[in-house]
Amino acid sequence: MSSEDFENHEEDFRNLYEELRRTAQSRLPNAFGEERKRIVREVMRGIEECTTLVQEMEEEVKLAPPTYRPQMLSRLRNYRRDLDKLQREMKQASGTGMMRDELMSGGTYDPDSDEARMSASHRSKMLQGLESLNRTSASIERSTRIAVESEQIGTETIEELGEQREQLVRTRDRVQDMDQNLSTSKKILNAMSRRVMTNKLILGMIILVELAILLGLIAYKWIIPKSGNHPAPTPPPHP
Repeated sequence: MSSEDFENHEEDFRNLYEELRRTAQSRLPNAFGEERKRIVREVMRGIEECTTLVQEMEEEVKLAPPTYRPQMLSRLRNYRRDLDKLQREMKQASGTGMMRDELMSGGTYDPDSDEARMSASHRSKMLQGLESLNRTSASIERSTRIAVESEQIGTETIEELGEQREQLVRTRDRVQDMDQNLSTSKKILNAMSRRVMTNKLILGMIILVELAILLGLIAYKWIIPKSGNHPAPTPPPHP
């Protein structure tokens, strides 16, 4: 039941997240002013719903069998990273949109006036800040990508180590079973050896008894009759 609920929440999360990504990529770049703010707010609300789904999936992971938890937790970490990245993009888009609106809000002005020169200087600084922000965002994105790849490698390594551990445990169990079988075989061989020795002793005793009987028969047949054939003694004469 827990696995089924997890898969249902995961499907809802993926559908909602893909919709938010399409909105951010297709509608946001061409939106300005209030329309841009409205789209950002819409995406941020969707991010909150996705976060709630991730939290519900985390609760389902606690009820899942231990063998499935590492894989499920790895997927949840990826989902949280995707949400954090999308949230940073929305914050950046919100700030960039405000700068762009301010840059585009200027009307017709005299380039030689003090106000125009101040406005140009201000715009130049804002453009520099925007470029710096874009470079920082790109650097953060690269660092995040490297961290994600490193974590994926670490997760795969942990899974491989877990599989190797299971193989070692199975090998150990087989060795223990073989040891028990060898012990049982040794006991059986010892019992058989004792029985063989006992049978040999019994056989030896039987042979001795048979020899004794045979010798008795020989003595009875040959020795006793000869001793019985001696002449009887003559009686002494009478006076």
